[in-house]
Order: sequence, then C-alpha cells, then structure tokens
Amino acid sequence: MQLKFDANQQYQLDAIDAVVGLFKGQEEKSGFFENVYSNESTIFGLSIFQNVLGLQNELKLNEETLQENLNLIQRKNNILSEDSIKNKGLNFSIEMETGTGKTYIYLRTAFELNKIYGFKKFIIVVPSVAIREGVLKSIEIMKEHFLKLYNNVPFDYFVYDSKRVAQLRSFASSNEMQIMIINIDSFNKKDNNIIHDLRDQMGGHRPIEFIQATYPIVIMDEPQNMESVKAKEAIDSLNPLCTLRYSATHRDKYNLVYQLDPVKAFQMKLVKKISVNSILAENDPTRAFLKVEDIKNENNKFTVKLAFYEETKGGPKLKRKQFKKGDDLFIISKEREEYRNGFIIDEINSRPGMEYVKFSNGVRLRLTEEQGGNRDNIVKKQIRETIKAHFEKEMQVKGMGIKVLSLFFLDKVENYRIYTADGYQLGKYAMWFEEIYSQVAHEYENFGLDILPVERVHNGYFAMDKKGLFKNTTGNTKDDEDTYSLIMKEKEKLLSFDNPLKFIFSHSALREGWDNPNVFQICTINETVSTIKKRQEIGRGLRLPVDQEGNRVFDEYINNLVVVANESYEEFVSMLQREFEEDCGFVFGRLPLDAFVGICYSKADDEFEINREESETIWDHLKTEGFIGNDGFILPDFSKSIQKDTFKVPEQFATATLDIVTRIEQHQIENHIDNANKKIKGHINEDVILDPEFEKFWNAISTKTVYSVNYSTDELIARASKGIHKMEKITPLKLVSYFADINIEDKGVTATLTSTPNVEYSSRADQLPDILSYIQNKVELTRKTIFEILKQSGRIEEFPVNPQKFMDAVVKEIRDVLHQMIIEGIQYEKLDEISYEMSLLREDENKLNFAKERIIPTKKSVYDYIVCDSGIERKFAEDLEDIKDVKYFVKLPAWFKVPTPIGNYNPDWAILKENGKIVYMIRETKSTTDKLKLRISESDKIECGYKHFIAIGVDYDVATSAQEALITKFT
Repeated sequence: MQLKFDANQQYQLDAIDAVVGLFKGQEEKSGFFENVYSNESTIFGLSIFQNVLGLQNELKLNEETLQENLNLIQRKNNILSEDSIKNKGLNFSIEMETGTGKTYIYLRTAFELNKIYGFKKFIIVVPSVAIREGVLKSIEIMKEHFLKLYNNVPFDYFVYDSKRVAQLRSFASSNEMQIMIINIDSFNKKDNNIIHDLRDQMGGHRPIEFIQATYPIVIMDEPQNMESVKAKEAIDSLNPLCTLRYSATHRDKYNLVYQLDPVKAFQMKLVKKISVNSILAENDPTRAFLKVEDIKNENNKFTVKLAFYEETKGGPKLKRKQFKKGDDLFIISKEREEYRNGFIIDEINSRPGMEYVKFSNGVRLRLTEEQGGNRDNIVKKQIRETIKAHFEKEMQVKGMGIKVLSLFFLDKVENYRIYTADGYQLGKYAMWFEEIYSQVAHEYENFGLDILPVERVHNGYFAMDKKGLFKNTTGNTKDDEDTYSLIMKEKEKLLSFDNPLKFIFSHSALREGWDNPNVFQICTINETVSTIKKRQEIGRGLRLPVDQEGNRVFDEYINNLVVVANESYEEFVSMLQREFEEDCGFVFGRLPLDAFVGICYSKADDEFEINREESETIWDHLKTEGFIGNDGFILPDFSKSIQKDTFKVPEQFATATLDIVTRIEQHQIENHIDNANKKIKGHINEDVILDPEFEKFWNAISTKTVYSVNYSTDELIARASKGIHKMEKITPLKLVSYFADINIEDKGVTATLTSTPNVEYSSRADQLPDILSYIQNKVELTRKTIFEILKQSGRIEEFPVNPQKFMDAVVKEIRDVLHQMIIEGIQYEKLDEISYEMSLLREDENKLNFAKERIIPTKKSVYDYIVCDSGIERKFAEDLEDIKDVKYFVKLPAWFKVPTPIGNYNPDWAILKENGKIVYMIRETKSTTDKLKLRISESDKIECGYKHFIAIGVDYDVATSAQEALITKFT
C-alpha cells in the first residue's frame, strides 16, 4: 500500500503560509548560499590552506521587517501575543493538534521555503528515538508526494549518526536541499558528544562547525520536551537562521504564528471523534473493598493512596485519599462497619518492586492489589468490549477497503507474555484475549466478516534486553530502538488486509512517536487506573483512517475512536479536560475574555471584526445576563436560553449572534466527547421514506447539475488594473545595521551598542525577474492579458523599487478580481434523471449512533431523530417539527453536495411545505440574510447555491429562523 496525501487541505496550507509569510519581502532565490571559509592557521602571514566548510542560508530581512510580518500573520490568524522577536528571538511556534499532520506540515514548509526563497539547509531536532524514527518514516512515505508537488526538486535526507560524522561535510557543501534529523541527546553535552570533538577526518574541525556554517533553519518536533537550559544552549549552538517549533502541547509559545488547538481540530472534523466505554465494577458495599493505588516516600514521610468506600447520606461512595501510618480507616470512612476491625495502617513499605501496606489485622496488600473488588472481571470485560467494538467497526466499514486495528496498552509485559527456559508462554491477558476472541467471533460468523484464527490476529511490541527477552521499559532507552524499527517500518503493512495482525499489545513503545490511522479502539488494561496521559492514549488513534488505496476517509460516521477505560466516563473526561488546560491553556467550560476576537459583524453597511475590547464587552454582557459566572464558566442558563430562543447579545453585534453562540458552544466539553455507553441507535422512518410524495420531493431536490464559467477578458483587465491602481504604495526594502563592541570580562561576555542604528533603503533592482512568467504561474492567465492589466494599472514603474513585493501585491489583486468574476459568471445546467439515490439514505441508517444529548426525536424526517451539532440547529429543528405547514424536513447528509469552483457546498436543510400547495425548499441557516455581511467564501458558495437550485427549479434561500425559512422566495 502507498499512502496518499491531499495537498489542498486548507488548514495545512494556512499553517504553511504562516511560516512562509514571515519572510515576506525577501527576494526569491537570489543566491542565498555563500561559501563559508575558515583559515586553519598561518605561518609568517601566509595561509597554509583554506577549507570550504559549507554553503549557508542567508537572511536579508531586518528585525523590524520580520516583526511587521509576524504581527500581520498573528492578526490574520486571530492570535493575541505579547511576544516579540526582540524578546524571543527568531523562534516561531506552530501549534498543531495530534493527528492533524504536523510532520507533513513542517516537511512541506521546508519544501515551500526552498521553492520560494531558496533556503536549502534544514535540521529537524527531536527529543526521542520514537519521534526520530517516525520522522524518518514520514519522509520515506511522503517523498514521492513532495517530488511530484515540487517538480522533482533534488533533496537529500538522513539521520545523524555519530559513527558517520563525515556526512555533515556533505550536508554543508551540497547545493541540493538537505534535511538532517538529529536527536537532542546527540549534541546537548559538549563533553560527551562526538559532534563537539576535534576530528582529524573533518580537517581538524569539530563536526558541529559544519552545521553552524550553513546557518540552518531548525525545526523542533515536540519542543516542550527540549526546554531545559542545556537543550536551549544546544539548539543555539547550531547557529540557526531561525527556529520553527511544532507541537500540540507547547510550554512556551514563542512568537506563535498558527494555532490549531484540540477544539478546532474536533470542530473541523480533522481527527476522529472520541467515545469512552467505561468498565466499572459495581462492588458489593457490604464487603471491605480496598485498593492500593500508590505508595510514596518523600523525605522519609511515607504515604499510601487507597481507594475505599465512605459512608454518606446517599449511601456508600467510592473515595480516594492519602493515608499515613496510624490512620484508622474505620474513622476516615466515617465509621463504615466493614472497616471496624483492625484496618489501622501498621506499616508502609516503599522499596521499589516490593511496595506494600500492612494493616493491624494482618491484611497485607501490594501496590496495585485490591481486596473485595473485581479486578480480573473488569479486565476481561474490557477485552470483551474492545473485541466487540472491533467487530462492530468491521461490519460498519465492510466493503469499503478499510482495515480495522485495535490497540491495547499494558503496564507489565508479563501480563501478555511470560518467558521460560524453553521459550515463552502466554500471560494471563493474552490467554483471556484468545478465549474471549473465540467466543465473540462465534457471534459474528454469519455477518460476512473475514474472521481469522485467533493466534494470527494479535501480537505484542516490546523492547528487548541483551538476551533477546522482552522487558518493561520507559520507551526512551536504547533497547526500545528495535521495537520502534519493527513497528515504524511496517506501518503500511499493518494497514493491508494481507497482514493478519489486527490487535496490537504494547507496554511503552507506542506512547509517543507512533500512531496508525486505522486504530479505532484503544484499551488500557492496567492493574490500576491508567497513569498514561489521556492525550497520549487518544493520540495513538486520532488520525483519520485510510483505505486500501491509501486514500484518507473523511466520513464522520466512520471516524470514531472508542476508548475502553477502567474508570468512569466522568473521570476520563475530567482528566482529559485537565490535560487540555495544562498542556494547551484551553479551559473547557470557561469562556476567555478574547473568545470572540475575529468574529465578523456588520455596522452602518460595513463589515468589521470583533477586537479584544469588543470581545470583553460581549463577555461582560453574558455575565450580566447570567449566561456565565464571574470566573467565566458557562452556566446552564446559556443552553436554556438557546432552547427557548431568548439568547441575545448587545445590539451592535446582533448580526454575529450565530457565530457568537457557536464560539461559546465550542468551550463546552460535553460537545466534544460522547459516552459510548449512552449511544442511541437511529432507525429509518418507513412512513416517510415510503411515501410517494417524499420520493417525488427527494428526486426534485437531489437532481444534479454541471456548471460552466463565462467572463469577459476585457472586463477582467479593466477591473484588475483598477484594483492594482488603488493598491498601497510599494516601498523599497529597508536595511538596518547595528554596531556594538564585544566586552570579554570575568563576569561574562557583553555587547555595547556604540552608535545609533544605520538605516539604508535598497536601491532599485538592476536585474528584474520575469514578472509575466511569475504572475502567470500564480493566476494561470495568458501573458498578453497580464501585460494589458499591468499596462493599464499605471503602476509598473514601481516594479524595480521592490520587485518581489510588487509582484505579490499584483497577484493578490488579480486573484481577488478573477475569483469574484468566476462566481458572478457561473452557470448551472440540470442533468436530467441524475440525482442522489434514495438508497443512500438507507445505507446511512447503520451509521446512526449518537449521544442522547445531540438528538431530537421527529416524525417528519427520514430517520426517527435529527442529529444537532449546536443549540441553534436544535432550535431550528424543534421549530420545524412543531410548525403544521411543514410536512417533511431533512438535515441534508454530508454526501449531498453542490459542486462549485471554490469547493463542494453542502446545504443545511430540505423542507417540504404544504399549505394549500406544495413547495420544495432548500434553506441555509446563517446569522444574517445579508450576503454583504457574510464572509466571502460563505457568500460565494451561497451564490452558487442559488444558481444551482434555480437550474433544477427548487426554492432556495438563506434564513435565520425556522419561521423565516418558510417564506417562499419564488412564486
């Protein structure tokens, strides 16, 4: 199998553009590489020899221009930051949620920087073996994609190896694009890394000098794991042109330029939705249940964390607390009779591997042990639920070419595999798995699934010791390398039906750096509640799946990750929420003051974006109305006001009400995670779908069309030249030099500025690039048309002042005009007897499985409930259900698409109105019906929607409410 990559995902392009835009104003490919020489030594003033260390990237922009570019990018991406280049240096952060293609983005960014500006030296710094192997594998599987995308640009890539330091000479001297991957541990210790040693084979140089000479662009993968003082010094020692920092969990967001946080990723359906299947034991409250969860010795203060039952007014409740020697569980449990006799802590032993707690009655429990509980039964139930979920997913995707994988996390290798003198035998979890798999598989034998023998479908991936035995490790040791090599290099094989492996058991090898797009179930079967971070757990399965052809699958009904947990749904959600808050600074349930920055609203026939001050005004209004508390947490009255249609915002922002509501709902955690145990199965409403009137209605609204575009070249020239004539004045490149004396003293090295900065403006360019070819490559018009546009604009004389800036500005103006004229000139033609088949609605029935909170029951639609993604949609659907004139209505499925030049358009609702006569309607719900007040992309797709539905004779319009939706546009 060869994985395929979509080069046109907008969020990825935006992340790439954010970095590329930092260097706006830099001339394109203007010889950014210069030889860097080093005089080894001299005798009597004569040089013995000169050695070319390498070719270097060269940055020609000054700090002021870079800061202006940074500010522009941050405003564009709605990022509020007090950082600056002055206090953070040329460090730039890009936040990409796990599973959204972070590695693809930074690799393609390197190719884009090479294409546009000619930069050729790139170093990817990683914190661990796992991530290093993952990056290497990514380059290997993406290589063909990038070569096709970038016109077969020659490039070389390799992993730094201290045994092959001579590779650094090639890295430095090559005129091809170079990508080196290096682990931070390979160069962060000056006294213990070969890279810092003087080497005869390197001409008496230290290997790192060859890197330093190239002025490389450094890309840090997971920089939060490289924030120590030594790590920072090590990065600086590379002498980077700039440092690009990519992570989902930055500790310090140095000059943040792009942000795709977990909420955005889930909202945009860029990752799988998460469901939690909680396996809990309903313990007999008459038994003395106890569980040892942790034992500590901090400064000779011994404590033990116990799970136990406490008496409350509502009955026994499970609690977890820290205890010390002498504590009486009977008293602490508020006198539960089960703990009366001798449950006083007598001894706590914290010796590693021998931890236990002993009570005065002689009961002794080791770490993770429990009494009175059902640990083994819980694990067996977890395994059973995971296998069942696996088979259910295989049934759902049957015939779609999607292989389903399930992943088990273990805390001990011996629970899966036990080594003996004769080899090894199955551990208790593996034996339970084989027993349960055989039982569950029997239940699915008649469903047409490819059920393989149990011994072929599961295997473990663990680190080996020197004797070749698998062992428990942290995931960052040398012993882990063989494990990573095995699983990383077989990533595509795991996705193929030719490989029988479907269930993967791992200790620590898969905690970071590895994920597989087709993991749909993750089960943590530990002796105690999982200590692995929730984001690490779900991160292994968030990526969208692929089929046997390597194509990414975007079906939101299929893209669901089930986490089978040995803790309550509430506990899992609480922990995940806490991690989002700690790792990302994003607080679910709490509305930040700047929540509404960037939302568009209309005032005096003009459009504005909400700024920080206006966002705070809205926030204060919400607090006054009782929708949020003083601490910003969203209160129940908010959801109630949406249901009752009483929610209001300050009058001046009324046109943005829908977007404001959506932004608030994005901060409610219940909108992001479902409880897998509380799903409701939907069913076809046979009374509706078998009604001949509905069939006639469906055939009418689903008729397909084909579009063509007509526009006048003369009008294009006139409008584009007018736009260019009005654009801002082109200014020359400004160069600033700073002169300072370096002072070397006992207290350290300092610099003293000895003169005021010297500012120069670059002169008009002597050699000008081929402007017609450059613009033609960007906008795909004929050279003759481009020439006429430039000629009539009256601005061509400014071209030599700053050629690159002029060309980019011209391209933008032409693109804007061309885009608008395409939309204006589009025409749709009806394709008779070609439509979306009604059978597709029946096929979707198997995908209807949603949390109760997201649905409303209905008797007027295709299914017995409508799935709502927001409070606004819920209110709209409830009103349609209640209005007598509405006979049928459908929330149109994702596959119901209208083709447009700017991407497929999926309308919101189809309505059959019956009041004297029958009217077929398609309605789009927006916060305003004024097209001038909508974003350009929204307005353009709506304009295409009008023309498509006019072509097939269906009433189409934009509405802000169900009542408004029923107003007939055409008579």
